[in-house]
Amino acid sequence: MIRPILSIPDPVLREKSAPVEKFDDELRKLAADMLETMYKAPGIGLAAIQVGIPKRLLVIDLAKKDEPPQPQIFVNPEITAKSEEKAIYEEGCLSIPEYYEEVERPSRVTVRYQDEHGAEKTVEAEGLLSTCLQHEIDHLDGKLFIDYLSKLKRDRVVKKFTKIAKEKAREEEGAE
Repeated sequence: MIRPILSIPDPVLREKSAPVEKFDDELRKLAADMLETMYKAPGIGLAAIQVGIPKRLLVIDLAKKDEPPQPQIFVNPEITAKSEEKAIYEEGCLSIPEYYEEVERPSRVTVRYQDEHGAEKTVEAEGLLSTCLQHEIDHLDGKLFIDYLSKLKRDRVVKKFTKIAKEKAREEEGAE
């Protein structure tokens, strides 16, 4: 089931997500819905909070267009180590549509997480996976990639999306 993706300035995106405690069919269904939503968007990562569910769950698929899907599910992910070395990637976000900006982050991270069945796992990530994991884990902590930008750029983006949200609300009121 494709779920609506929240966009800024929705205050839910600033909430801190709660740890997942039940590894059941409901969790696996949510992960499957998130993957379907992410593919449709299209995107390479999605955190549960972006579909309005404040749980520590994220999905990623970095497969290229000509490769078969390689979905990854991370439950209760936690960065346990970061490299001193930095990397800069152009990031975008499904909650900030069609806005991209370069962000500097640690080039490598170690992430401890659980799979959708509760099994403990660890991944050493670098390159795009490292950036994507950091970006999505930030979502679980109520942080957005625009928080890494200058105040001027961040304020400009928030103002633009606040205006869009107000126009959309006015249109919906007019349709009733």
